[in-house]
Amino acid sequence: MKKLGLAVAAAAMLLSGAASAEDTFAGKQLRMLIGFGPGGGYDLWGRTLARHIVNHLPGNPTMVPENMPGAGSFVAAANIYSLAPKDGTVMGIIARDAPLGPITGADGARFDPLKLTWIGSPTEETSVCISYKTSAVKTWDDLQQKTLIIGDTGPGTGTYTYPRVLNAMFGTKFKIVGGFPSSSDVFLAMERGEVEGICESVDSVSGKRPNWIKDKTVNLLFQGGAEPNPDLKGVPFVMDFAKTDEQKQALTFMYAGQGIGRPFIAPPDMPAERVKLLRDAFDATMKDEGFLAEMKKLDLEVRPQSGARIEQLVKEVYSYPPDVVKIASDAIRAGR
Repeated sequence: MKKLGLAVAAAAMLLSGAASAEDTFAGKQLRMLIGFGPGGGYDLWGRTLARHIVNHLPGNPTMVPENMPGAGSFVAAANIYSLAPKDGTVMGIIARDAPLGPITGADGARFDPLKLTWIGSPTEETSVCISYKTSAVKTWDDLQQKTLIIGDTGPGTGTYTYPRVLNAMFGTKFKIVGGFPSSSDVFLAMERGEVEGICESVDSVSGKRPNWIKDKTVNLLFQGGAEPNPDLKGVPFVMDFAKTDEQKQALTFMYAGQGIGRPFIAPPDMPAERVKLLRDAFDATMKDEGFLAEMKKLDLEVRPQSGARIEQLVKEVYSYPPDVVKIASDAIRAGR
């Protein structure tokens, strides 16, 4: 009888734990912070994920997207890092290059990427620097001789860091105009003739302006990332411009964000079971037929990476030798 009583008690505890897990987010309204203004690529990924990930979270919660633009997503990252509750009710999407902010000494990068909870990324990226068809700059060689006025969405992004680094390292003549809440605002400014280009992910360009590349509305000056994109044959690869090992290492460090893609984060120091709930829900969403169908309709390719993988990539970024980091950091400050 005693053994039977213990067995019943153990079973009750298991059932209680299961019920508790099922009710984790019951009746709760979760928040998805988006580090950019409406209409851009991060906004699109953030809102789409918010609609679908709730289907894979226990308790059938709702999730409200909330745009929190500022400093290229540094504002959102700092809010999640310092102010958001550590119970899984707040997550967000930040710039792929935002993790470089603290290590390069960027203004406003008030968070520690090594302590953030990395939920996952739905894709990897290839960066392209483009110029509008009316611009006098149509090639990399032109960029050495003529000024190209480009839009910038904040210091946490490649729209800010890449042109500065390239100006300092290779003498390119990017003239950078800041203050744009998202890349969609830059694209509109290009069409209005207010700026002439941007350094942005190729998926963002093709997703928001599907005909620009195909119709040669824009010139692809060069591409950057972990390796050349096979879909961009004939477009110069930024690593090929490096003349020294130091330049190659600095460029590899600077373009590490392309591998990070469109990262989703949560606060640091969360209970392990809550981290697992969010990561499992994210991974399940990446296989969700409804989510995949919506991404296909939007012409956005899903190439997901787990939270554990993104966490490892961030650790690799922070393991770069200090001299390489200094080269890149000095180039950002010098290439204004």
